[in-house]
Amino acid sequence: MAEAGFSAERLERGRAAMQGFVDSGDVAGCVTLAWRHGEIARVDALGYSDDAARIRMTRDTLFRIASMTKPVTSVAAMMLVEDGRIALDDPISQWLPELAHAKVLSDPAGSLDCTEPLRAPITLLDLLTHRAGFAYHFTAVGPLADAYARVFDGFDAMVDPGAWLQRVSELPLMFQPGTRWHYGIATDVLGALIQRISGESLGEFFETRIFEPLGMVDTGFVVAPEKVGRLSVSYVIDPATRKRVAEDHPASSRFLKQERFQSGGGGLVSTIDDYLLFARVLLGRGRLQGNARERANGPRLLSHKSVDLMRLNFLARDQRRIPAFNHVLWAGQGFGLGLAIVDDPAQQRILGYRSAGSFGWPGALGTSWFADPVEDMIGIVMIQRRGIEPFPMAAVFENHLYDAIDD
Repeated sequence: MAEAGFSAERLERGRAAMQGFVDSGDVAGCVTLAWRHGEIARVDALGYSDDAARIRMTRDTLFRIASMTKPVTSVAAMMLVEDGRIALDDPISQWLPELAHAKVLSDPAGSLDCTEPLRAPITLLDLLTHRAGFAYHFTAVGPLADAYARVFDGFDAMVDPGAWLQRVSELPLMFQPGTRWHYGIATDVLGALIQRISGESLGEFFETRIFEPLGMVDTGFVVAPEKVGRLSVSYVIDPATRKRVAEDHPASSRFLKQERFQSGGGGLVSTIDDYLLFARVLLGRGRLQGNARERANGPRLLSHKSVDLMRLNFLARDQRRIPAFNHVLWAGQGFGLGLAIVDDPAQQRILGYRSAGSFGWPGALGTSWFADPVEDMIGIVMIQRRGIEPFPMAAVFENHLYDAIDD
């Protein structure tokens, strides 16, 4: 513990706080990890991966990481930039002609028939920064929200991204590309773009360029039969009873299907140790952050300048003033290339104690991670809980982790 610069006693307070969420029934179980100065200081596996069957949570439990997939897809896109296959300012219609003639709603809440032409093409940078004008059904309003829900009908069965892109092309954009940050399917479109440019499936590209070099042996779009016993049950909070209900069970999970849509926006399954390897690469500016031997012998996935770009805010001042998720999300943080970055800790109301330059991006099922270059620290929380309102568990874990620093 001393080498990692943490107080063992204070780390124990964090474990107790996480156990409190389990004991209260807010979550069935969780796995948390604290890494600092090249060392895993603590991993805690608490509660159950399957509450009904009383299967204990373990360090190698598999989790659906949802939007924690997005930074992985963003790294893959930057690899193609470094390969010279595409540039950040290139229009994506060169590879995705389905989107060449997109229309934009005159009124984001209005009729889908009232549109105007694109003022500028959608670029790779627009996709990476969520400024392409796309939405999700839960971030759209009016008729567009219903239309987006239909876009995802039978989503998993649409193995060919071209068929899904055709559906997407029939919807107007919510906003003109480049004009504002709005959370949506941009990273799924980015995944389809990577497949078109590379000529490989997204899973194959991830495996050969990211997972295999890093030794991420448990990360992918499909759970192999021999690993099903490690897949956690995914729960949703019933709005009527406010109780946990299983929404995806390992015995019948869609993640067991060999042929399924490979969602760059949210389709990966991973473990806490696997994702730590990925986070360490971003903290290490393209190479594993760690001791000298690990840095010398580990693979370089991206140049340090590419990772630096990912970790810079790209949102203009007026774009940061626009509320997101019903609050001013960007007061103390900005958005880079697939990552949120704290750049004004004094204004940061959501992410607790994170230092300037800290970055990460969470998932809808409660998975969360951050990397702090000032403290040389990474924290990861893995749960499987789709909620009906913001859930403080990850923030509580982070605050305890910062409180435990003792060097």
